[in-house]
Amino acid sequence: MDKQNFLLVRKKLGKTQKQLAELLGSSIKAIQGYEQGWRSVPPHVERQVFFLLSRQQQKDSCSPAPCWEVKKCPQERREQCPAWEFQAGELCWFINGTICECKAQKNWKGKMNICRDCEVLTPFL
Repeated sequence: MDKQNFLLVRKKLGKTQKQLAELLGSSIKAIQGYEQGWRSVPPHVERQVFFLLSRQQQKDSCSPAPCWEVKKCPQERREQCPAWEFQAGELCWFINGTICECKAQKNWKGKMNICRDCEVLTPFL
């Protein structure tokens, strides 16, 4: 997540830097650093802000379709995927080990490179 996206997310959440810092259990200096580009946004912070955005969006609209329906995953792939196992298809981007692009991603960075462009996450962005 780059500095412009981080700032955009904070504004979409309608939070001040101080309020977002409190939500994330972080400092205002860290939030300022993310927004100015002095610090890179750590994976756990990126994950948490996407989670907050998704909850805000879900509150404002009806529940989205689960990822396995959106992506039209075959039954055998569904049964191997943690999103299916835990019935968290609208939070697939939040769960490591999901089978996106026909294979499980080994790390957060690789996973998010796929998820940022995926139609399951993009409505929240």
